[in-house]
Amino acid sequence: MLYDFRMANPMMQDSVWTKQQKYEEAEALYQQDNKGGKSGGSTIKNEIAEARQQIQKVLNSGGSGGAPADNSQVMNRVSSLEKENRDLKKVVEDMKSLVQKLENRVTKLEGGSSAPAAQAPAPKKPAPADDDDDDDIDLFGSDDEVDEEAEKIRQERLAAYEAKKSKKPALIAKSSLLLDVKPWDDETDMKKMEQEVRKITADGLLWGQAKLVPIGYGIKKLQINCVIEDDKISTDFLEEEITAIEDLVQSMDIAAFNKI
Repeated sequence: MLYDFRMANPMMQDSVWTKQQKYEEAEALYQQDNKGGKSGGSTIKNEIAEARQQIQKVLNSGGSGGAPADNSQVMNRVSSLEKENRDLKKVVEDMKSLVQKLENRVTKLEGGSSAPAAQAPAPKKPAPADDDDDDDIDLFGSDDEVDEEAEKIRQERLAAYEAKKSKKPALIAKSSLLLDVKPWDDETDMKKMEQEVRKITADGLLWGQAKLVPIGYGIKKLQINCVIEDDKISTDFLEEEITAIEDLVQSMDIAAFNKI
């Protein structure tokens, strides 16, 4: 049986290789993969060799590895903590000693306030000049004489205080008033109105300055100041006396009232 090479390789009959670029790219990729596999294999081999060397070093050092360095760090830390602990204990002891001293001082101060009264020695009585005079001493009459003398001194001091108090002048409450006195019209004689107002006199009443204040349409009001004693003069009294001047005064108002 004859083998038909044209069926086995159809490309032999083609005069043009239309897919040349595609196959060249595939071949280049294949070659690149082969190179990468070789370099990757060498890298893995190097890592395995380094690992074996590290294991051998650990076995040769007795399996401790990095333990000596770690142990030295741990020992240093333990030493530092022990030192801090000793310092803290010392501080606590100092604080306890200070608190104890403060408690002792407070106790001494609290007890010292009452101690002088309790520990004060009683005054010694004078010794008698002569034992033969004991019969002449009146043991029961001396206390009465002292009490009478003290009562007499107390009464004299009370009398002096009462006399001093009676001479002291009593405080008099006073007030300052500003009064507005209004006339009936613009033809009212304002000077005569002021004269009539000042004629009002009483114990505890003192007139002050006065002036005329315009209120409109040619009409002026009399504004006059006075000082009164609160216990003797009232505002009702002033209003009654001033409005009693019926020919000249229409009304009276209190513009200001101040305590002195």
